Amino acid sequence: MDTNISTAFRVTPRAAQQVAEIAAREGKPNAGLRLAVDAGGCSGFQYKFGLEDAPAPDDLVVEHGPGRVFVDPVSLDLLAGAELDWTEALIGAHFAVKNPQAVSACGCGTSFSVG
Repeated sequence: MDTNISTAFRVTPRAAQQVAEIAAREGKPNAGLRLAVDAGGCSGFQYKFGLEDAPAPDDLVVEHGPGRVFVDPVSLDLLAGAELDWTEALIGAHFAVKNPQAVSACGCGTSFSVG
């Protein structure tokens, strides 16, 4: 694995812990969180999250303790330099992507555009 690519996308320990807790609650302790970027949303691209049993052969797999995150190569291009975190606020808790490539974002926080 190219270490430059694996370090270009980061997962905080807090996000990895939340992934592990969600997987355990779903009865799938070895599952991981799929983070993908799809065309669409109100700003051009949108983040998609889902629990998957195993990564695809060409996925980047980021692991912290029992928490695993899977990112496909196409999405990884749009996530270079980004960080996945877990945020808790009065309006609720959710995964948040801090993406330096995003030049604008929607108020929902799941849609963005690149320059």
